[in-house]
Parts: sequence; C-alpha cells; structure tokens
Amino acid sequence: MRIRYLTFLITLFTLSIFAQKHQANRTAEKIRLIYDVALENGHAYEDLRSLCKDVGHRLAGSAQAEMAVFWGAEKLRAHGFDTVYLQEVMVPHWERGKDETGWIKLPGNNIKKLKPLALGGSIGTEGLLEKEIIMFQHRDDLRAANKEDVEGKIVFINQPMDAKIINTFQAYGGCYPIRGYGAVDAAEKGAAAVVIRSLTLKHHDHAHTGTMHYKDGVKRIPGAAISSKEADWLAQLLESSKEPINMVLNMNCQRFPDKLSHNVIGELRGSVHPEKIIAVGGHLDSWDVGEGAHDDGAGIVHSMEAVRILKVINYQPKHTLRVVFFMNEEFGNSGGLTYAEEAKRKGEKHIAAIESDRGGFTPRGFTVDGSDKHLKLLQSFEKYLSDYDLHKFEAGFSGVDINPLKDVYDDIALFGFIPDSQRYFDYHHNANDVFENVNKRELELGAAAIAALIYLLDQNL
Repeated sequence: MRIRYLTFLITLFTLSIFAQKHQANRTAEKIRLIYDVALENGHAYEDLRSLCKDVGHRLAGSAQAEMAVFWGAEKLRAHGFDTVYLQEVMVPHWERGKDETGWIKLPGNNIKKLKPLALGGSIGTEGLLEKEIIMFQHRDDLRAANKEDVEGKIVFINQPMDAKIINTFQAYGGCYPIRGYGAVDAAEKGAAAVVIRSLTLKHHDHAHTGTMHYKDGVKRIPGAAISSKEADWLAQLLESSKEPINMVLNMNCQRFPDKLSHNVIGELRGSVHPEKIIAVGGHLDSWDVGEGAHDDGAGIVHSMEAVRILKVINYQPKHTLRVVFFMNEEFGNSGGLTYAEEAKRKGEKHIAAIESDRGGFTPRGFTVDGSDKHLKLLQSFEKYLSDYDLHKFEAGFSGVDINPLKDVYDDIALFGFIPDSQRYFDYHHNANDVFENVNKRELELGAAAIAALIYLLDQNL
C-alpha cells in the first residue's frame, strides 16, 4: 500500500513538473511571437510619424490637441479595438504668443541676442522688460540671498543637472525645482523676472520649456529658460564683468479660461474576468515646441501598438485590456486625475496599470509601485524577458498619469516602462523632440516589451 502511495505521489510530482515546463515553453513562445510581430510587421513607427507630422505639437487647450484627440480615436478604431470612446477632461489654456525674444546689453553699447523660451504658465512681460541681471549658481543661493540685493532685478539661476548621476531622471529631479519654483523664490525676494538654465545635460542651442508654478500671495513674475550654451556664455560674462549688466525680455504669453478636452480610451474585452481592467497608456498632450515625439508620442504608440500586437496574434485576454491616451499630463495632470475619479465613480476594478513616459529609447525593464507581492511577480518575469536585454525589474515610480489610481485602489500594481535614459534630456521639452530623432527599432522594441508585460500580467494576476 505504501509503495502504491509513493508511486502515486511521484507520478503527481512528475506531471506537475511537466505541466510547469509546458506552460513555461508556451509563455516563451508567445513572447517570441510578440517580438517577431513588433519587429517585422509593427505599426508603431508609422503611427508615430503620423502623430508628429500630421498633427504636430499638442499643447493642452490648443487646436492641435483637439486634432490629436480625433487622431487617437480613429487610430484605435482602425486597429480594431472592441470599444473606443472619449472621456471629458477640463484642461488649462495657455498660449506662448509671438515675438518672444531677449538680449543682453553689453559694454560699449553692443547687444547679444538671446533665444529665451517662456516657461509653461508664465505671465508675459507686458512689453519690453529691461532690468539688471543677477546670477545664482544654485536655487539655495537665491533663497539665502538678501532681498535688497535681488529686488527689482532679473534673476538668472545657472544650476546645471548633476552629470555624475547615472540615471538622468534622478539628475532632472534634483534640478527641477529651479523651473518649478524659481519664479516664486525670486518673487519673494522682489525680483522682476526669473531666467533659468535649461534642464539638460546636453550642451546645445535649444532652450527647454516646462511647467512653472506660482504661489498665492506672492507676486507673479515672468519666467523663461535659455539654452545651456547661452547659460554658459551669460555666466562667463557676469563673472568677468566689473559693471552691472542689463537684460531685456519680451514675452507675450497669456492664460485663458480652461477648455474642454478628452482622454481617449480603447478596450479589448476580457474573456474570463471582463470586469477587471489592466490599463496601459501615455499622455497625448505635448509642449508647443518640437513635435512631442519622445514626450510622449512614443508612449502613445507604445501603448496602442502593444495591445494591437496581442490582437494580431489572436491572444484572448483574460482581463479587459484598456489603452488610455491621457490629456494634459504636462500642465497639471487633469487627464490622469479625471480618469481615476471616473474609475472610482463608476466602481471599476483596476488591477494593474502601465505607463510609458520616458521616451522611445532602448528598453531596459520596468519599475513597479505596489506591494511586495507585486515586486516579486515582476521579478519572476525576468526569466522570460532577460533574453530581450531587459534587466531592470525593481520598485520605483510608475508615472504621473496612472499615479492617482493609487488613491482609488489599495492593492493595484502600477508599472513604469524603463528605457535607456542617457539621451532623453537631449530632447525633453525642446525643439529637438521631433520624429526624426526617434529610432525605429528602439521604438518597436519598447512596444514589444510592453506587450510582453501585459501578456504576463494578464496570465498571472
């Protein structure tokens, strides 16, 4: 009797091992097929070309942003999603205006023309603004300055991103406050305007824009960025000059009443748990310089292409797969906030969400913002994905658009796509962020990596 029982246990164990190996082989084959479709018959690159060239930049509140909403809905329909619909979102409406310029008055009645770029949300100068310019190498130096030394002047913050930090997003985070809060810091000292060094490690001629903030009770002053090359030139001038140097700014930007826009949503309905949702997305809006190719056109086509590939290989998802093109990540994240609020209001059941908003560069892996079990689950996928040069499977921030879902769902897993970060801030928020600066193969590899993650999550959650 004991021998029969042992034989039975050995048989069960053998069958279990066989079943596990069979499932692992099927999973590996499916992921290989995903990559084959992405790299041989992908649509990501052409879809990105269309978004960048047929629509162009997509500043929230602009006519181009509304064109992008139409573009997104039609693309999702053309790719055969089961359901496509729009979700209303109120967005800010700010316009840069024309004749944005500036110059430095040099000794001997000479001038040096600059190419300042207004920061998003800045007020205008109401004509030519001419003031003495004073430089600070770090935000902390400005905050520690005496008010009488700053009052009535244009503040120049020449704080660079830290080149020693390997992860450029961390370097960006350390420098972001000069853009986000530099106008408040300067205004609290009585400054007339603030000009910052662009947030980039690249030494080039393009200024970088991005959102700035004002503070209730503190006077609003104009804010602009100049390129890293111009910042180096200006710093050298100010350090060597024995006389005060004046700067002239002309900015015609204006803020208008908020406008109605939309998130764009497409779904493939789940076959086993259709009420449970795995969302994947990026933000449809961009800044008004360049074409928003890496930020975040790449994330838009990554998300759409990932789910399209699963449909092409006839994969029947267990859970509902939802692609979301969020509107207005750059100017306050009203798209992401509205999406989370509507999910709560409707009683939807989101179990996971994925965001791509770090450019279309070579994939390196994924972060997860969730519980220990979610991190272990992500790390368990490495055995399937390491052959595709994915090696980062770690805890970390997922993305601005999907982050509000944490406030709605206690046990949701939020995943962030990690590409190589070294070139991202060459293009971030400046005129270089155009379709021509996206590599076709790198973009396709990103779509395949996200498709593989969606498949693994759908199978294992």
